[in-house]
Amino acid sequence: MKIAVVGTGYVGLVSGTCFAETGNDVICVDIDQRKVDMLSSGQITIFEPGLEILFKRNLKEGRLTFTNNLEEAIKDSLVIFLALPTPPGEGGAADLKYVLGVADHLGKIMTDYKVIVDKSTVPVGTADKVHAAIAANYKGEFDVVSNPEFLREGVAVDDFMKPDRVVIGASSARAFDVMDELYAPYVRQGNPVMHMDTRSAELTKYAANSFLATKISFMNEIARLCELLGADVDMVRKGVGSDDRIGKRFLFPGIGYGGSCFPKDVQALVHSASQVNYDFKILKAVESVNYDQKKIMMPKIDARFPSVAGKTVAMWGLAFKPNTDDIREAPALELIDELLKRGASVRAFDPEAMPNVQRLLGDKIVFADSMYHALEGSDFLIIATEWPEFRTPDFTKIETLLSEKVIFDGRNVFDLETVEKKGFEYYSIGRKDIK
Repeated sequence: MKIAVVGTGYVGLVSGTCFAETGNDVICVDIDQRKVDMLSSGQITIFEPGLEILFKRNLKEGRLTFTNNLEEAIKDSLVIFLALPTPPGEGGAADLKYVLGVADHLGKIMTDYKVIVDKSTVPVGTADKVHAAIAANYKGEFDVVSNPEFLREGVAVDDFMKPDRVVIGASSARAFDVMDELYAPYVRQGNPVMHMDTRSAELTKYAANSFLATKISFMNEIARLCELLGADVDMVRKGVGSDDRIGKRFLFPGIGYGGSCFPKDVQALVHSASQVNYDFKILKAVESVNYDQKKIMMPKIDARFPSVAGKTVAMWGLAFKPNTDDIREAPALELIDELLKRGASVRAFDPEAMPNVQRLLGDKIVFADSMYHALEGSDFLIIATEWPEFRTPDFTKIETLLSEKVIFDGRNVFDLETVEKKGFEYYSIGRKDIK
């Protein structure tokens, strides 16, 4: 099948590459000529485990190409995916200017039947708006489909190639047939392809992400309560997660969720509810809890070090989660901002996210060559992202490099018994402090 993907951000590049991997001819469109040139020359623009191998293979075999010319991209394409940014606008509403702008342009250049697919996370009713924008300029046949993505950064390739489910919202049998054919190679093991109307499909994505954000915030509140009551959140988490009605995932406490999806999608769903005069109390509480959770580590630091002015702080982890270079809404950035305001210096290490943070912060902090290099000349350590390589460090080396044996762990990376035996002061989330 011939496919066009408009937008080469995270969702667009992963989707385009994975569609090409099953033999489709995919042409990706972006208005940024520099980005198009980089991708066309084999330089991948995001970090995602397993993506680069597929990207280079399909680029070499000619199934994956890039252009800045929308008309060229859609000329022979049957399916056109819109994988465009929908940033938060006023009041948390998703800004649809990019999606609707492309839809308007499509109406002016389409000459035959196409299936236009909203892959971006968009509010309920967007498919109707896209349809209206195209129909204002094009009077031929076409369909607009809602096909939300459920990609988790760090495992997005596996999520795409072996999806738990595929959600397709459409209003015609023809569109459903096209989409079923396209996704058939990815659901050979029998995982469901769910047919529904476009509005239900649009809401499904927001509901899923908001529910996961709710689980995280709920567990973070339990962690706070554990500290006050003398309980251990790890034990509570295991006890709760063993109930198959609840499940084990998204129950790990920490310093708040970040990334491009959860914060934006929760805001957008709260805004959508307000548009129909519904007060979504639970999600407002989720937002509030997450806002507070990102600030929960500084009081622990202030209690241990009444002043951090003049101190050098090592930080392990900058990305909002491991196995990605995404720093959008990353809790680490909140911590860095607070430390700098208090007069501290920061030496940071992250396996993938440092270039993105350097573009944001410049020389305000020091970027280390390794996790141990970050410790050199530092007074204490903060762990802000649970990268696998941080889990079993050389504690003797940490002791040698830090001026004080103090660790603030925002992701509960270490076992309490281990750090206690090593003689460290250790402050984590929802567990006893080791002093």
